[in-house]
Amino acid sequence: MCNLSGQNNFFGRRCVWVNGPVIVGAGPSGLAVSACLREQDVPFVVIERSDCIASLWQKHTYNRLKLHLPKKFCQLPRLPFPEEYPEYPTKKQFIAYLENYAQKFDIKPHFNECVQSAKYDEACQLWRVVTVSTTESTRSETEYICQMLVVATGENAEGVVPEIDGLQDFSGEVVHAKDYKSGENYTGKKVLVVGCGNSGMELSLDLSNHNAKPSIVVRSSVIFKLTPSKRSNLFSRKRIPIKTKHLINLFSLQVHILPREIMGKSTFDLAMILMKWLPLWLVDKLLLILTWFILGNTHKYGIKRPSIGPLELKNRHGKTPVLDIGALQKIRSGDITVVPGVKRFKRNSVELVDGETVDIDSVVLATGYRSNVPYWLQESEFFAKNGFPKTPFPSGWKGKNGLYASGFTRRGLAGVSADAIKISQDIAQVWKQDLNNKNRRLLRRCISTF
Repeated sequence: MCNLSGQNNFFGRRCVWVNGPVIVGAGPSGLAVSACLREQDVPFVVIERSDCIASLWQKHTYNRLKLHLPKKFCQLPRLPFPEEYPEYPTKKQFIAYLENYAQKFDIKPHFNECVQSAKYDEACQLWRVVTVSTTESTRSETEYICQMLVVATGENAEGVVPEIDGLQDFSGEVVHAKDYKSGENYTGKKVLVVGCGNSGMELSLDLSNHNAKPSIVVRSSVIFKLTPSKRSNLFSRKRIPIKTKHLINLFSLQVHILPREIMGKSTFDLAMILMKWLPLWLVDKLLLILTWFILGNTHKYGIKRPSIGPLELKNRHGKTPVLDIGALQKIRSGDITVVPGVKRFKRNSVELVDGETVDIDSVVLATGYRSNVPYWLQESEFFAKNGFPKTPFPSGWKGKNGLYASGFTRRGLAGVSADAIKISQDIAQVWKQDLNNKNRRLLRRCISTF
């Protein structure tokens, strides 16, 4: 039965009718959509599992983090960064910007509500979004009923923790990058960083700056296995049985390392300018030539480049090149050691694929993140099993039956802003034209069936 706001159904679940979209997630994607809808006077409800906006940034990022791209590519719609902010804002500055953004557009999420399920009701032609409170000692459920659902949980909702041979027997500390804050607690320790993306490189640099002794895995031929047992759903906090073994080769990828700036200009900005006039393959060639002059041959340090260029690799597979801010110099000096790959862990050491055994004290898993959409969204036509829209960019923002996806472009905050503008315009058009009248008809039809 379709219940109106504040009513309870037969199961004691509070039911809320939302005269507008429900937005799941109060990170940059959810905030951007909300702000654009606010400007068009479209009502909405934002649901957030944590107790704050942008919880990934506030609770699961390291202290030294800065935006990797210039601020003009990272600002959300309708509000630029303050002029006094540096070209690459710090973590604290970006969080302050987001807090101000939410205040300016009067965005007040429903905090501490984890989505258990979201399903389209064909009979009523409505979305039913069930949440559970995370603050009360007793389980409290709410069902939001709406015509439109915006999935804004993003690409990085859940940290990927692979099962690596022997890791459970390792006696030292093992943390995922999302739980790493600073290298100050690792001074003097031998730390293995598993993963060679931007996070892996920056954590290695941070560890070295705090006088730790980091080694970084930049290549491996080992296939790692995600645990096939029950795995916690970090979004809904349910236990989800994984029926099949998922095999992943997380670290067999070679990596492109580019300077963050070329001749005083952002490498990303330069690439965007060149792509206005030149084909992508040629821009890749030019970037790699310039990178060679600035960084030299990275192969001799154990870092081999992929056979396809950095921009093409990003477009094909979503693999972002590393923008170097000092880690490569530490690798050259020997302060950061590059290792070829992990074969297995032992109690106090790690055996590498080349047969060498290295003593280590701690492990940091910079093994990436993934979408958690498959855990709670009961839909398979628009979203694939990996939690991303099946339709590639730039058309992956809209599904059927009022379903939208924001922040799944693999194009950072610029992609978030582009999604938000398109989604809000589409919702506003529908809502302003006929949503109110359609709501009354659908409610009467749904109620009459019971």
